[in-house]
Amino acid sequence: MDLRAVQAAFPIRARRVYLNNAAIAPASVPVIAAMDRFLADVRDHGDGHYLDWCRHADDVIKPKLAALVGARPDEIAFIKNTTEGLLQVANGLDWRDGDNVLVPDIEYPSNVYCWMNLARRGVGIRWIPSRDGRILVEDIAALIDARTRVVTLSAVQFSNGFRQDLQRTAELCRDRGVLLNVDGIQWVGALDLDLTRCPVDFLSAGGHKWLLGPIGTGFFFCRRAALDRLRPPNIGYHSVAKDADHLDYDLVFRPDAGRFEEALVNFPGLWGLEAAVDMVHELAPRRIEAHVLALGEILIEGVLARGYTVVSSRRPGERSGIVSFRHPARPSEEVYARLQSARVDVALCVGALRASPSVHNDAGDVQALLDALP
Repeated sequence: MDLRAVQAAFPIRARRVYLNNAAIAPASVPVIAAMDRFLADVRDHGDGHYLDWCRHADDVIKPKLAALVGARPDEIAFIKNTTEGLLQVANGLDWRDGDNVLVPDIEYPSNVYCWMNLARRGVGIRWIPSRDGRILVEDIAALIDARTRVVTLSAVQFSNGFRQDLQRTAELCRDRGVLLNVDGIQWVGALDLDLTRCPVDFLSAGGHKWLLGPIGTGFFFCRRAALDRLRPPNIGYHSVAKDADHLDYDLVFRPDAGRFEEALVNFPGLWGLEAAVDMVHELAPRRIEAHVLALGEILIEGVLARGYTVVSSRRPGERSGIVSFRHPARPSEEVYARLQSARVDVALCVGALRASPSVHNDAGDVQALLDALP
Protein backbone atom coordinates (compact mmCIF):
# COMPACT_ATOMS: atom_id res chain seq x y z
CA MET A 1 0.00 0.00 0.00
CA ASP A 2 1.36 3.44 -0.92
CA LEU A 3 0.49 6.78 0.64
CA ARG A 4 -1.70 7.80 -2.31
CA ALA A 5 -3.87 4.73 -1.74
CA VAL A 6 -4.13 5.69 1.92
CA GLN A 7 -5.22 9.21 1.03
CA ALA A 8 -7.90 7.86 -1.30
CA ALA A 9 -9.34 5.85 1.61
CA PHE A 10 -10.20 8.98 3.62
CA PRO A 11 -13.23 10.85 2.24
CA ILE A 12 -12.63 13.79 4.57
CA ARG A 13 -9.84 14.93 2.25
CA ALA A 14 -12.45 16.11 -0.25
CA ARG A 15 -13.97 18.40 2.37
CA ARG A 16 -11.33 19.63 4.79
CA VAL A 17 -7.62 19.73 5.56
CA TYR A 18 -7.69 17.56 8.65
CA LEU A 19 -4.60 17.95 10.86
CA ASN A 20 -6.14 16.98 14.19
CA ASN A 21 -5.35 13.27 14.40
CA ALA A 22 -4.09 13.61 17.98
CA ALA A 23 -7.74 14.24 18.93
CA ILE A 24 -9.98 11.96 16.86
CA ALA A 25 -8.90 10.60 13.51
CA PRO A 26 -11.35 10.63 10.58
CA ALA A 27 -12.92 7.33 9.55
CA SER A 28 -11.56 5.59 6.47
CA VAL A 29 -13.49 3.55 3.91
CA PRO A 30 -11.91 0.21 4.98
CA VAL A 31 -12.74 0.83 8.65
CA ILE A 32 -16.37 1.66 7.88
CA ALA A 33 -16.67 -1.33 5.51
CA ALA A 34 -15.31 -3.73 8.13
CA MET A 35 -17.77 -2.52 10.74
CA ASP A 36 -20.60 -2.74 8.22
CA ARG A 37 -19.65 -6.36 7.46
CA PHE A 38 -19.81 -7.29 11.12
CA LEU A 39 -23.15 -5.57 11.65
CA ALA A 40 -24.54 -7.27 8.54
CA ASP A 41 -23.52 -10.59 10.11
CA VAL A 42 -25.47 -9.71 13.26
CA ARG A 43 -28.39 -8.55 11.14
CA ASP A 44 -28.54 -11.83 9.24
CA HIS A 45 -27.47 -14.36 11.90
CA GLY A 46 -27.95 -12.83 15.35
CA ASP A 47 -25.48 -14.57 17.68
CA GLY A 48 -25.10 -17.54 15.36
CA HIS A 49 -21.43 -16.75 14.77
CA TYR A 50 -20.61 -15.62 18.31
CA LEU A 51 -17.93 -18.26 18.90
CA ASP A 52 -16.35 -17.36 15.57
CA TRP A 53 -16.24 -13.72 16.64
CA CYS A 54 -14.51 -14.65 19.88
CA ARG A 55 -11.95 -16.82 18.08
CA HIS A 56 -11.26 -14.15 15.47
CA ALA A 57 -10.82 -11.46 18.12
CA ASP A 58 -8.40 -13.55 20.20
CA ASP A 59 -6.60 -15.49 17.47
CA VAL A 60 -6.38 -12.87 14.72
CA ILE A 61 -6.89 -9.33 16.00
CA LYS A 62 -4.83 -9.66 19.19
CA PRO A 63 -1.80 -11.02 17.32
CA LYS A 64 -2.00 -8.10 14.89
CA LEU A 65 -2.09 -5.62 17.77
CA ALA A 66 0.72 -7.45 19.54
CA ALA A 67 2.92 -7.39 16.42
CA LEU A 68 2.33 -3.65 16.16
CA VAL A 69 4.13 -2.98 19.45
CA GLY A 70 6.41 -5.99 19.87
CA ALA A 71 4.24 -7.82 22.39
CA ARG A 72 2.86 -11.35 22.74
CA PRO A 73 -0.83 -11.93 21.92
CA ASP A 74 -1.45 -13.20 25.45
CA GLU A 75 -0.24 -9.82 26.76
CA ILE A 76 -3.05 -7.94 24.99
CA ALA A 77 -6.54 -7.17 26.28
CA PHE A 78 -9.23 -5.18 24.49
CA ILE A 79 -10.34 -1.91 26.11
CA LYS A 80 -12.80 0.83 25.19
CA ASN A 81 -10.34 3.70 25.66
CA THR A 82 -6.97 4.56 27.16
CA THR A 83 -8.52 5.53 30.48
CA GLU A 84 -9.86 2.02 30.98
CA GLY A 85 -6.34 0.62 30.68
CA LEU A 86 -4.95 3.16 33.15
CA LEU A 87 -7.70 2.21 35.58
CA GLN A 88 -6.73 -1.46 35.35
CA VAL A 89 -3.38 -0.55 36.87
CA ALA A 90 -4.48 2.14 39.32
CA ASN A 91 -7.28 -0.01 40.77
CA GLY A 92 -5.67 -3.41 40.32
CA LEU A 93 -2.51 -3.09 42.41
CA ASP A 94 -2.32 -4.18 46.05
CA TRP A 95 -1.69 -0.75 47.52
CA ARG A 96 -0.51 -0.15 51.05
CA ASP A 97 -0.86 2.97 53.16
CA GLY A 98 2.16 5.18 52.51
CA ASP A 99 2.84 4.01 48.95
CA ASN A 100 3.41 6.65 46.29
CA VAL A 101 3.15 7.01 42.54
CA LEU A 102 5.13 9.40 40.32
CA VAL A 103 3.12 11.51 37.84
CA PRO A 104 4.35 14.33 35.54
CA ASP A 105 2.85 17.72 36.31
CA ILE A 106 1.65 18.15 32.70
CA GLU A 107 -0.19 14.83 32.27
CA TYR A 108 -3.52 14.38 30.53
CA PRO A 109 -6.29 14.24 33.19
CA SER A 110 -7.03 10.56 32.57
CA ASN A 111 -3.56 9.78 33.89
CA VAL A 112 -4.05 12.00 36.95
CA TYR A 113 -7.51 11.53 38.44
CA CYS A 114 -7.24 7.75 38.77
CA TRP A 115 -4.15 8.23 40.95
CA MET A 116 -5.62 11.10 42.95
CA ASN A 117 -8.53 8.79 43.72
CA LEU A 118 -6.13 6.50 45.58
CA ALA A 119 -5.66 9.04 48.36
CA ARG A 120 -8.47 7.27 50.22
CA ARG A 121 -6.20 4.20 50.31
CA GLY A 122 -3.25 6.16 51.67
CA VAL A 123 -1.45 6.47 48.32
CA GLY A 124 0.32 9.75 47.61
CA ILE A 125 1.34 11.43 44.35
CA ARG A 126 4.83 12.74 43.75
CA TRP A 127 4.73 15.23 40.91
CA ILE A 128 7.54 15.03 38.36
CA PRO A 129 8.37 18.64 37.46
CA SER A 130 8.33 19.44 33.76
CA ARG A 131 11.15 21.54 32.34
CA ASP A 132 10.02 23.56 29.32
CA GLY A 133 7.45 20.86 28.64
CA ARG A 134 9.98 18.02 28.97
CA ILE A 135 10.01 15.16 31.48
CA LEU A 136 13.61 14.23 32.24
CA VAL A 137 14.63 10.75 33.34
CA GLU A 138 16.98 12.32 35.90
CA ASP A 139 14.05 14.07 37.59
CA ILE A 140 12.15 10.78 37.76
CA ALA A 141 15.15 9.06 39.34
CA ALA A 142 15.47 11.79 41.97
CA LEU A 143 11.89 11.25 43.17
CA ILE A 144 11.86 7.45 43.46
CA ASP A 145 12.09 6.19 47.01
CA ALA A 146 11.49 2.93 48.88
CA ARG A 147 7.69 3.43 48.82
CA THR A 148 7.37 4.25 45.11
CA ARG A 149 5.30 1.54 43.44
CA VAL A 150 4.57 3.04 40.01
CA VAL A 151 5.86 5.64 37.57
CA THR A 152 3.00 6.57 35.24
CA LEU A 153 3.41 8.91 32.27
CA SER A 154 2.50 9.56 28.67
CA ALA A 155 4.81 8.23 26.00
CA VAL A 156 4.06 11.49 24.14
CA GLN A 157 2.67 14.50 25.97
CA PHE A 158 -0.70 15.57 24.60
CA SER A 159 -0.13 19.32 24.87
CA ASN A 160 3.25 19.78 23.21
CA GLY A 161 4.20 16.43 21.67
CA PHE A 162 7.25 15.82 23.88
CA ARG A 163 8.43 12.25 23.27
CA GLN A 164 9.53 10.48 26.42
CA ASP A 165 12.75 8.47 26.39
CA LEU A 166 10.85 5.26 27.10
CA GLN A 167 13.93 3.06 26.92
CA ARG A 168 15.85 4.91 29.62
CA THR A 169 12.72 5.45 31.71
CA ALA A 170 11.84 1.75 31.58
CA GLU A 171 15.37 0.68 32.42
CA LEU A 172 15.43 3.07 35.40
CA CYS A 173 12.16 1.65 36.73
CA ARG A 174 13.32 -1.93 36.24
CA ASP A 175 16.59 -1.25 38.05
CA ARG A 176 14.75 0.41 40.96
CA GLY A 177 12.06 -2.28 41.21
CA VAL A 178 9.28 0.14 40.22
CA LEU A 179 6.48 -0.58 37.75
CA LEU A 180 6.22 1.62 34.64
CA ASN A 181 2.72 2.39 33.37
CA VAL A 182 2.44 4.19 30.03
CA ASP A 183 -0.33 6.11 28.31
CA GLY A 184 0.61 5.26 24.73
CA ILE A 185 -2.24 6.77 22.74
CA GLN A 186 -0.17 9.62 21.27
CA TRP A 187 2.63 7.23 20.26
CA VAL A 188 1.09 4.04 18.89
CA GLY A 189 0.24 4.41 15.22
CA ALA A 190 2.46 7.45 14.71
CA LEU A 191 5.83 6.22 15.98
CA ASP A 192 7.57 2.87 15.91
CA LEU A 193 7.59 0.87 19.15
CA ASP A 194 9.16 -2.46 20.15
CA LEU A 195 8.27 -3.55 23.66
CA THR A 196 10.53 -6.59 23.39
CA ARG A 197 13.46 -4.21 23.83
CA CYS A 198 11.79 -1.68 26.11
CA PRO A 199 10.81 -3.09 29.54
CA VAL A 200 7.53 -1.21 29.98
CA ASP A 201 5.18 -3.10 32.32
CA PHE A 202 1.81 -1.70 31.21
CA LEU A 203 0.72 0.33 28.19
CA SER A 204 -2.73 1.52 27.17
CA ALA A 205 -3.77 2.99 23.83
CA GLY A 206 -7.15 3.88 22.39
CA GLY A 207 -7.69 3.21 18.71
CA HIS A 208 -9.32 6.47 17.65
CA LYS A 209 -6.25 8.70 17.25
CA TRP A 210 -3.06 7.73 15.41
CA LEU A 211 -4.22 4.16 14.80
CA LEU A 212 -7.02 5.70 12.69
CA GLY A 213 -9.56 3.29 14.17
CA PRO A 214 -13.06 3.65 15.63
CA ILE A 215 -14.01 5.41 18.84
CA GLY A 216 -14.59 2.92 21.65
CA THR A 217 -11.68 0.62 20.81
CA GLY A 218 -8.15 0.12 22.05
CA PHE A 219 -5.81 -2.29 23.77
CA PHE A 220 -4.14 -2.78 27.13
CA PHE A 221 -0.67 -4.34 27.22
CA CYS A 222 0.26 -6.18 30.41
CA ARG A 223 3.71 -7.71 30.34
CA ARG A 224 3.53 -11.40 31.17
CA ALA A 225 5.92 -10.98 34.09
CA ALA A 226 3.61 -8.35 35.61
CA LEU A 227 0.32 -10.19 35.04
CA ASP A 228 -0.05 -11.47 38.58
CA ARG A 229 0.82 -8.07 40.04
CA LEU A 230 -2.68 -6.87 39.08
CA ARG A 231 -6.02 -8.17 40.24
CA PRO A 232 -8.66 -7.23 37.67
CA PRO A 233 -10.71 -4.46 39.28
CA ASN A 234 -13.78 -5.30 37.18
CA ILE A 235 -14.61 -9.00 37.12
CA GLY A 236 -17.25 -10.62 34.96
CA TYR A 237 -17.98 -13.83 33.14
CA HIS A 238 -15.29 -13.15 30.50
CA SER A 239 -12.63 -12.79 33.20
CA VAL A 240 -12.69 -16.44 34.18
CA ALA A 241 -11.06 -19.50 32.67
CA LYS A 242 -14.13 -21.43 31.54
CA ASP A 243 -16.48 -21.59 28.61
CA ALA A 244 -20.26 -21.46 28.87
CA ASP A 245 -20.89 -23.24 32.17
CA HIS A 246 -22.44 -20.18 33.79
CA LEU A 247 -23.52 -22.01 36.98
CA ASP A 248 -20.02 -23.21 37.87
CA TYR A 249 -19.03 -20.30 40.10
CA ASP A 250 -15.29 -20.97 40.33
CA LEU A 251 -13.38 -17.69 40.23
CA VAL A 252 -10.26 -18.74 38.33
CA PHE A 253 -8.92 -15.99 36.09
CA ARG A 254 -8.01 -16.53 32.48
CA PRO A 255 -4.27 -17.27 32.23
CA ASP A 256 -3.56 -14.24 30.04
CA ALA A 257 -4.41 -10.56 29.72
CA GLY A 258 -7.90 -11.56 28.63
CA ARG A 259 -8.77 -11.63 32.35
CA PHE A 260 -9.13 -7.83 32.10
CA GLU A 261 -12.05 -8.16 29.67
CA GLU A 262 -14.95 -8.52 32.07
CA ALA A 263 -17.72 -9.03 29.51
CA LEU A 264 -18.72 -8.74 25.87
CA VAL A 265 -16.19 -6.71 23.89
CA ASN A 266 -16.96 -4.14 21.20
CA PHE A 267 -16.93 -6.52 18.25
CA PRO A 268 -18.09 -4.00 15.60
CA GLY A 269 -15.40 -1.56 16.71
CA LEU A 270 -12.75 -4.28 16.82
CA TRP A 271 -13.52 -5.26 13.24
CA GLY A 272 -12.95 -1.62 12.29
CA LEU A 273 -9.80 -1.46 14.42
CA GLU A 274 -8.44 -4.52 12.65
CA ALA A 275 -8.90 -2.82 9.27
CA ALA A 276 -7.05 0.24 10.58
CA VAL A 277 -4.21 -1.87 12.01
CA ASP A 278 -3.93 -3.75 8.72
CA MET A 279 -3.28 -0.42 7.04
CA VAL A 280 -0.58 0.42 9.59
CA HIS A 281 1.09 -2.96 9.04
CA GLU A 282 0.98 -2.57 5.26
CA LEU A 283 2.66 0.81 5.44
CA ALA A 284 5.06 -0.29 8.24
CA PRO A 285 5.41 1.70 11.48
CA ARG A 286 8.92 2.94 10.67
CA ARG A 287 7.74 4.32 7.34
CA ILE A 288 4.77 5.98 9.03
CA GLU A 289 7.05 7.57 11.63
CA ALA A 290 9.34 8.95 8.92
CA HIS A 291 6.37 10.41 7.04
CA VAL A 292 4.79 11.97 10.12
CA LEU A 293 8.06 13.50 11.33
CA ALA A 294 8.83 14.85 7.86
CA LEU A 295 5.47 16.64 7.70
CA GLY A 296 6.09 17.99 11.18
CA GLU A 297 9.45 19.40 10.13
CA ILE A 298 7.86 21.19 7.15
CA LEU A 299 5.29 22.65 9.51
CA ILE A 300 7.89 23.76 12.06
CA GLU A 301 10.01 25.50 9.45
CA GLY A 302 6.92 27.15 7.97
CA VAL A 303 5.52 28.57 11.19
CA LEU A 304 8.93 29.79 12.31
CA ALA A 305 9.34 31.60 8.98
CA ARG A 306 6.03 33.34 9.65
CA GLY A 307 7.13 34.58 13.06
CA TYR A 308 5.35 32.02 15.21
CA THR A 309 6.86 30.36 18.29
CA VAL A 310 7.13 26.57 18.34
CA VAL A 311 6.18 25.12 21.73
CA SER A 312 7.18 21.54 20.88
CA SER A 313 10.70 20.27 21.48
CA ARG A 314 12.97 20.06 18.45
CA ARG A 315 15.70 18.10 20.20
CA PRO A 316 16.77 14.77 18.69
CA GLY A 317 14.59 11.94 19.92
CA GLU A 318 12.00 14.24 21.51
CA ARG A 319 9.82 15.02 18.48
CA SER A 320 6.57 13.21 17.78
CA GLY A 321 3.61 13.63 15.46
CA ILE A 322 2.39 16.68 17.41
CA VAL A 323 3.58 20.20 16.62
CA SER A 324 2.32 22.93 18.95
CA PHE A 325 2.87 26.59 18.16
CA ARG A 326 1.52 30.06 18.92
CA HIS A 327 1.67 33.59 17.58
CA PRO A 328 3.71 36.03 19.71
CA ALA A 329 0.92 38.62 19.71
CA ARG A 330 -2.34 37.21 18.35
CA PRO A 331 -4.44 35.02 20.69
CA SER A 332 -4.45 31.38 19.69
CA GLU A 333 -8.25 31.48 19.65
CA GLU A 334 -8.14 34.09 16.90
CA VAL A 335 -5.71 32.06 14.80
CA TYR A 336 -7.79 28.93 15.37
CA ALA A 337 -10.92 30.68 14.11
CA ARG A 338 -9.00 31.80 11.02
CA LEU A 339 -7.96 28.22 10.29
CA GLN A 340 -11.47 26.90 10.85
CA SER A 341 -12.87 29.39 8.35
CA ALA A 342 -10.30 28.08 5.84
CA ARG A 343 -11.46 24.49 6.53
CA VAL A 344 -8.19 23.58 8.22
CA ASP A 345 -8.59 21.52 11.40
CA VAL A 346 -6.14 21.71 14.28
CA ALA A 347 -6.72 21.81 18.05
CA LEU A 348 -6.59 24.52 20.68
CA CYS A 349 -4.54 22.99 23.46
CA VAL A 350 -3.18 24.65 26.62
CA GLY A 351 -2.96 28.07 24.99
CA ALA A 352 -1.36 26.88 21.77
CA LEU A 353 -2.37 25.56 18.37
CA ARG A 354 -1.72 21.83 18.07
CA ALA A 355 -1.32 20.27 14.62
CA SER A 356 -0.98 16.52 14.18
CA PRO A 357 -0.55 15.31 10.58
CA SER A 358 -0.89 11.59 9.91
CA VAL A 359 -0.42 9.15 7.02
CA HIS A 360 -3.47 10.44 5.15
CA ASN A 361 -1.90 13.91 5.06
CA ASP A 362 0.77 15.27 2.74
CA ALA A 363 2.91 18.36 2.28
CA GLY A 364 0.06 20.08 0.48
CA ASP A 365 -2.06 19.86 3.61
CA VAL A 366 0.70 21.45 5.67
CA GLN A 367 1.06 24.19 3.08
CA ALA A 368 -2.68 24.85 3.25
CA LEU A 369 -2.35 25.39 6.99
CA LEU A 370 0.60 27.74 6.52
CA ASP A 371 -1.22 29.70 3.83
CA ALA A 372 -4.21 30.19 6.14
CA LEU A 373 -2.17 31.54 9.06
CA PRO A 374 -2.51 35.26 9.78
